[in-house]
Amino acid sequence: MSITLAIDAGTTGVRTVAVDEHGAPGLFAYREFPQHFPRPGWVEHDADDIWAATAATLAEVVEQLGTVDTVAGIGITNQRETTVVWDRVTGRPRHHAVVWQDRRTAGRCDDLRVGGHEALIRARTGLVLDPYFSATKLEWLFTKGGVDTDADLAFGTVDSWVLWNLTGGTHGGVHSTDTTNASRTLLFDLDTLDWSDDLLALFGVPRSCLPEVRPSLGRFGVTDPTCAAGLRVPVSGIAGDQQAALFGQACFEPGMTKNTYGTGSFVLMNVGSNRPAPVDGLLTTVAWTTANDVAYALEGAIFATGAAVQWLRDGLGIIDDAAETGPLAESVPDTGGVVMVPALTGLGSPWWDPYARGAILGITRGTTRAHLARAVVESMAWQTRDVVDAMTAASGHAITELRVDGGASVMNILCQFQSDVLNVPVRRPKVKETTALGAAYLAGIAEGVWSSPVDAAAAWQEEAAYEPEMSTDEVQPRYEEWKRAVERSRGWATEAAE
Repeated sequence: MSITLAIDAGTTGVRTVAVDEHGAPGLFAYREFPQHFPRPGWVEHDADDIWAATAATLAEVVEQLGTVDTVAGIGITNQRETTVVWDRVTGRPRHHAVVWQDRRTAGRCDDLRVGGHEALIRARTGLVLDPYFSATKLEWLFTKGGVDTDADLAFGTVDSWVLWNLTGGTHGGVHSTDTTNASRTLLFDLDTLDWSDDLLALFGVPRSCLPEVRPSLGRFGVTDPTCAAGLRVPVSGIAGDQQAALFGQACFEPGMTKNTYGTGSFVLMNVGSNRPAPVDGLLTTVAWTTANDVAYALEGAIFATGAAVQWLRDGLGIIDDAAETGPLAESVPDTGGVVMVPALTGLGSPWWDPYARGAILGITRGTTRAHLARAVVESMAWQTRDVVDAMTAASGHAITELRVDGGASVMNILCQFQSDVLNVPVRRPKVKETTALGAAYLAGIAEGVWSSPVDAAAAWQEEAAYEPEMSTDEVQPRYEEWKRAVERSRGWATEAAE
């Protein structure tokens, strides 16, 4: 039986997973690595720690397999936007990696916006001017971080760093990335699928330090056995974590949509081979590419879903464990008229309003902690509807179902209510590791484990499906209440100032 290995290099740790030809994850290993917070708002990783965790988990899975002969290839998926710089000669990082969460370049983004550069950036990249993305982080490393732009400098996102080390590092390592990760840098032209000379000039980035951009599905290089636990196998698939989850959920047709409910939520819709124009409140990104085809996606980032549950636990103390949320919410038939807008750090898509503040409306003497828990659960579904409505309006694709994953997707009450408010089926897969599965699919298709995405889609298995139970006449008045609550949340800062 052929085995495809997926390396999932996330924000807090690295997981290596063995996936068989039936699409079933089996053996796995996980290692956390340290987080560094040198100043308020700054988040860094030591890239050596990321590689050490990768090498350790890979070695552990290979040891469990007992043989390298069954491994067909390796796929890589990763935290996106995190900026790594290293020396090609010594192989050592030249600075701590600046993580996607880092906000040190917020002022620079404001300056670029005032300078009139946002229109160019939106047109080329489909993204917004925000410290979230890689370019301003890289510019900061050059201008304030003491990193020289000499011929030995290499830049990449985490996938590039892992790939370079797997394939030999200073002894012939491949310096490359895929289109999905490149599309998150603010340096990549979504139309030409190459680095933009205009944006490289704007951010002062020399082309010589950049990785070669290749399709997400296809051979990037072959591992060096001395670096890859004795494996000499192809690395044949790379995608950023959310795009990998879209692929792992087998959303291969335009209009197919997934939502990952984590600390926040990421909704991605496959919009096909024609790149949509920039849409206010949404990001346009590469979903994946092959040697001959490209798929684009619209992406909506919701800031607080699981974070709102954490707030119930840590802020209000009305639950002791996040797992209590679903049963507590199910203990009441409705919210008792309570609406919760979890704008704890502003609102993400489709509003992108950093000044919005959290709001709980409709409280009475009869309100209980169960009503608050249910209101938080329902807020996850309402926020998702806001994003999906924006996506369908922008793309012309009406979704026919929503595929869900992430920690909160285990709540039956959430999945059922999500189905009700979207009026489409919600489907939850048996395999929860959709990010790793997507990386395995990419590599496995490239190496013939699966003949095509259609063949890989056959490996996707459903754990549960939820059909709409509420009528439109029931849903719509409640959605109007939600929208009014959002407006109160967004207007709070203005009203307070007045």
